[in-house]
Amino acid sequence: MREISASLITETVKELCIDANCHLTGDIKECISNCRKNEPWPQAQEILDRIIENYEIADEKNQSVCQDTGVACVFLKIGQDVHISGDLTEAVNEGVRQGYTEGYLRKSVVRDPLDRVNTGDNTPAMLYTEIVSGDKLEITVAPKGFGSENMSKIAMLRPSDGLEGVKNFVCKTVEEAGPNPCPPIVVGVGIGGTFDKAAYMAKKALLRPVDERNEKPFYAKLEEELLEMINSLGIGPQGFGGRTTALAVNVEYFPTHIAGLPVAVNINCHVTRHKSKTL
Repeated sequence: MREISASLITETVKELCIDANCHLTGDIKECISNCRKNEPWPQAQEILDRIIENYEIADEKNQSVCQDTGVACVFLKIGQDVHISGDLTEAVNEGVRQGYTEGYLRKSVVRDPLDRVNTGDNTPAMLYTEIVSGDKLEITVAPKGFGSENMSKIAMLRPSDGLEGVKNFVCKTVEEAGPNPCPPIVVGVGIGGTFDKAAYMAKKALLRPVDERNEKPFYAKLEEELLEMINSLGIGPQGFGGRTTALAVNVEYFPTHIAGLPVAVNINCHVTRHKSKTL
């Protein structure tokens, strides 16, 4: 049994909160750059240039790439041979508290969805845990802004809706979102499971690099088809037209009930922030 201290988790979460908000992952940068090279619409080219300039400045100055530094979504893969000395949830929240304070990141969390009083430190985090084999702990911090989160949807389709029903729902969700989620976007799709499982898969799908397709050929092809369909909508960067509406579509799936076909779409803006570290 391997021991990992709560204080180490706090320090790691703090660092990841700052890093994720200030420095985009390499796959996102490369994808945006490639889209700029292949974008024929002049206004879309200009917007993509400004997006690139923005993340380059954020890199140089170690400042947030977006004013909406989001709610801290923290994914933990906990090895079954790990023992955490201390309170895991509090360790994560303390890391968020320190990271958002020391990194001068906007605090956007309210203590209650109806009384709307800000907690003042961006806690609590949205915590997702998964037990895996081994003696390691993988921590991923994925700040989620709500310009994109608000555009996400879930549908309990009928099995008879089939593949076309899934495609139509995903594309309609993106079309109705329009410019609101700050395109170009990354689209996470969860198919199967239950109501909540589909939503979890859609959000987790956003953690996968945009240059990696689903390992199952059927779903890899579906990802490519959906990306083509979405980009043919013509929404374009920031909604001003063009062929670059989405950078990628990442699909995850899970077995489901004979009577159901849950589908969730979790949209993320072009920054799609996430950083990971394994302890």
